[in-house]
Amino acid sequence: MSALLDITDLDVRYGGIRALHGISLHVEEGEIVALLGANGAGKTTTLRAVSGLIRAHGGRIAFAGSDTSRRPANEIARIGLGHVPEGRRVFGRMNVRENLELGAYAVASAKIVRERFEEVLAIFPRLHERLDQFAGTLSGGEQQMLAIGRALMSAPRLLLLDEPSLGLSPLLVQTIFSVIRTIHARGTTILLVEQNARQALGIASRGYVLENGRIAREDRASNLLDDPAVVAAYLGG
Repeated sequence: MSALLDITDLDVRYGGIRALHGISLHVEEGEIVALLGANGAGKTTTLRAVSGLIRAHGGRIAFAGSDTSRRPANEIARIGLGHVPEGRRVFGRMNVRENLELGAYAVASAKIVRERFEEVLAIFPRLHERLDQFAGTLSGGEQQMLAIGRALMSAPRLLLLDEPSLGLSPLLVQTIFSVIRTIHARGTTILLVEQNARQALGIASRGYVLENGRIAREDRASNLLDDPAVVAAYLGG
């Protein structure tokens, strides 16, 4: 495996507030990597910096062998990065079909768009039943499916998932994690930020723990599940 995402000494600030203090992490091709931490630890900031939604103050982000630290979000998306933000962010006044088609805005071939559309509906059959329904009227779980499906329309090599189970019922949480496994099995590498640390580590190969904008721990997911400090802080021990 080779590193698909390589973050080195990443520093991000919001005005005078330093959100990330020179963090380094990597995601290799074919992995699921979990990024854990309390609220405000810097998890969402990390994903937003990787996808180009915010500009790093210092350090380097390399994606797919290219330095993307200063590239805009639309260019990074075009070279194979998909980002499902916290809170889903679907376009509520557009229907399901239109939301999905927006995910393929950079794809020139209508044939490829149709193929990806069918692939997404195969993963999310519930969306097939709601193609003409306004996204704003979907349930929370359906909106999460739509947000993930929209990102998959660009056929990303790396998918950033920010709190995909947030606000969902236990049954829907199981559904979403099953979908994540399916997406990974189809060849997509995943960097996962997730409040449900036990579920995240259960499907990840490795994990990082962020504390106050710094990497506090890195290990195999199975080792983190057995770490008393991680259990006490994040797993309800």
